[in-house]
Amino acid sequence: MYLLIFGCAPVTVATPPDTAANLHPQSDWRLLRILWPYARRHWKLLLTALAFLPPLALADAVQPLILQRALDGPIAEALERGDGILLGLWPYVGLLILTVLLRWAFQSLEGYSSQKLGQLMTRDIRNDLFAHILALPAQFFDRTPVGKLITRMTSDVEALGDVFSTGAVGIVSDLFTLAVIAVVMLSQRWDLGLLLILIVIPMSAIVVELQRRFRDANFRVREELSKLNSWIQENILGITVVQLFRRERLNGQIFQTINRHYIHEVDQTILYDAALSAILEWVSWLAIAALLWVGGQQVLAAGTEMLREDLGGSLPAPSEPLTFGSLYAFILFSQRFFNPLRQLAEKFTALQSGFTAVERIDSILSLPLAIRDPLQPRSLPRSGGGEVRFENVFFGYSPGEWVLKNLTFTIRPGEKVALVGPTGAGKSSVIRLLCRLYDVNQGSIRIDGVDIREIAQAELRQRLGVILQDGFLFSGDIQQNITLGEEGELADVERAARQLNLHEFIRDLPQGYATPVRERGSNLSSGQKQLISFVRAMWRNPSILLLDEATASLDVGTEALIQSALETLLQDRTAIIIAHRLSTIRDVDRILVLQHGELKEQGSHTELMALNGLYASLYRLQDLGG
Repeated sequence: MYLLIFGCAPVTVATPPDTAANLHPQSDWRLLRILWPYARRHWKLLLTALAFLPPLALADAVQPLILQRALDGPIAEALERGDGILLGLWPYVGLLILTVLLRWAFQSLEGYSSQKLGQLMTRDIRNDLFAHILALPAQFFDRTPVGKLITRMTSDVEALGDVFSTGAVGIVSDLFTLAVIAVVMLSQRWDLGLLLILIVIPMSAIVVELQRRFRDANFRVREELSKLNSWIQENILGITVVQLFRRERLNGQIFQTINRHYIHEVDQTILYDAALSAILEWVSWLAIAALLWVGGQQVLAAGTEMLREDLGGSLPAPSEPLTFGSLYAFILFSQRFFNPLRQLAEKFTALQSGFTAVERIDSILSLPLAIRDPLQPRSLPRSGGGEVRFENVFFGYSPGEWVLKNLTFTIRPGEKVALVGPTGAGKSSVIRLLCRLYDVNQGSIRIDGVDIREIAQAELRQRLGVILQDGFLFSGDIQQNITLGEEGELADVERAARQLNLHEFIRDLPQGYATPVRERGSNLSSGQKQLISFVRAMWRNPSILLLDEATASLDVGTEALIQSALETLLQDRTAIIIAHRLSTIRDVDRILVLQHGELKEQGSHTELMALNGLYASLYRLQDLGG
């Protein structure tokens, strides 16, 4: 009977571009094995849900027998006597009511346990998926739209929660009920029981084919939903550009096209789901008709001689003649026998959606974490002054396309170094590699003589203070955006702000350090967000400071505040500064000039201008442009 819903062959599904290397045809058994560790965490609840299945199945099987005994006993006797007095019927009525009450109670308890199990599993899977996504390398986010990840975290996780809450436990219950009813039917009347079972078997091939088609269609639904979410997210984030360039109509048309494709795929899943339900309903009535035809003849013949003649005497006759009560009981058996199949059809959509979601989520969870801590991490020297050394570094975001080529340089402790060069020279890649957002393809990067791949990521990033051009803020308040979840008293945060002369700026905000910050800091100006980023870096007291266009695109007043804060922040620290405005880095100790990922020149501003090379050319161009 397992074939009715699961099938035995692997199902081939279309593969999305972003996970093509990770998705592969998987059987339903393998997908269940992926979910099993999450169910095992709550094994007591799982056993509780399963414990209610035997009494539920027995209640389903016993009720037709009680009705049969009542029909063939007190009711048949009253008809024979012709007095209309039903003697001894009340015990059967009481038993029937008792089985109904017990079935209701056990069904409620089993449903509650299953739903709770599914929700707990959904919570655990979502937690693991979110933690895994945060630990994935930066390359993954370079090629994966945010909307696809949101779909994985929301609708996909919800769908797979139904695999156990609505699907797996419910299927075990339905299959157990089928088995119990089949045994009871065969023990009562093997011929009628066998007739019902033989009617069900040919349905398996049809249902397996519908399952395959539904799975393929549902996978396409998930992919189209991911595209839909990605387009919505992209347009909301870029709403200013959309409105400024009057893209509302064009973007709306693109959305309508994506939405139309999504609805088309949803319609396909509805078609297969409806087809399965219709087939099961038709076959259930066919079974009742067959029972009435075969059983009715046996009742009228008061035995099985007519059936034996039709079968050529090859089968032994049932030991007892078929009574009206037995026939009625078998009609009820047929309904009870097909009820689990109908319920399987009702669970079909949720179950197959869940299996599709498991495949998609597993394609994320199975992605290796390229940036890992070493098994035995080394610690940076406590007395280290922040020396940075790049040794023959090769790096590319795509295989064979080098962004940095044989890059070698050393920054001494406390030295202030600027990275300059044309767009695409690899300046920001140097910062990303030093933070170990990416690993080098060849060569090594050392801090105080220790390869950064041998250092735990938490310790490495404690030594680094990074300030980017766009000061990203999270929802919360100012203090939370400075500490970013680390333990810290308000007095410590205020002390860091005072060191940068930014305490007054924060105190003048509507609620000071408790001022609420909306999503992405939308209620603060770019300058205010950047000033908070400087306090964030100061609060961590890093030995190495990395600034990537930290003072770009700011008004004069804010830039003056930042320059003052920067002077304090740079004291006694190694600093790597990326700046396109070369006039802002004239006073650094050394300037490294990059072009096409190679170090072309290095020296002070005066030395490089005297060299009259690439740096001097860039400086004069900016000077003329200014």
